[in-house]
Amino acid sequence: MLRPEPGATATCKAAIEAGLRPVAVPLFEIEPVAWAAPDSAGFDGLLLTSANALRHCGPELEKLRGLPVYAVGEATAAQAREAGLVVSFAGTGGLDDLLADIDPNLRLLHLCGEQRREPAAPRQTIARLPVYRAAPLAAPDFAAIAGAVVAVHSPRAGARLAELAAARGLDASAIAIAAISREAARAAGGGWERTVTAVEPSDAALLALAARLCNSSAQQ
Repeated sequence: MLRPEPGATATCKAAIEAGLRPVAVPLFEIEPVAWAAPDSAGFDGLLLTSANALRHCGPELEKLRGLPVYAVGEATAAQAREAGLVVSFAGTGGLDDLLADIDPNLRLLHLCGEQRREPAAPRQTIARLPVYRAAPLAAPDFAAIAGAVVAVHSPRAGARLAELAAARGLDASAIAIAAISREAARAAGGGWERTVTAVEPSDAALLALAARLCNSSAQQ
């Protein structure tokens, strides 16, 4: 799996409990960036698309505590609750699905990473405020990826995987991709042995998918 810490350790633990033999090959290191919270009166809610925003936002979050959270996925919603925030809505699809399911008149403050995927056609007014960055690791060890099922947790991880695989001459046709979302699957590109998307953008659904792909490969 390509997930950075601390998510990599949590996912590996869950994978072991599910009977898998995971190997973590993080492609990025998550680090905070300096930011200042705006006046919360100008917004109706917080848009959260990654738990990393909550892990790295720091004390400025206190100034926004009164805003309800609209979260992409239950893992991000759980992290928001743990931080003492009130979750108004937790999506079960990607970002575009979430925005399609909530009030189109909302003014949302998106606490996000420096690199992010923009929504396709948002009806809401969204102000983006980076609070963390994913810094690429220069030389991840790809030895364990050859012939494996690779869990891709984000579009940026998918794109970075495709870039590094091409640069290193990795045999993509021997690697199966388990993607957490349609966006992550698209970002990984083609040429893989197969690419399958989880039924919902959650770690549990992604691990269940990876387990099915591993079992399928073992039976071939």
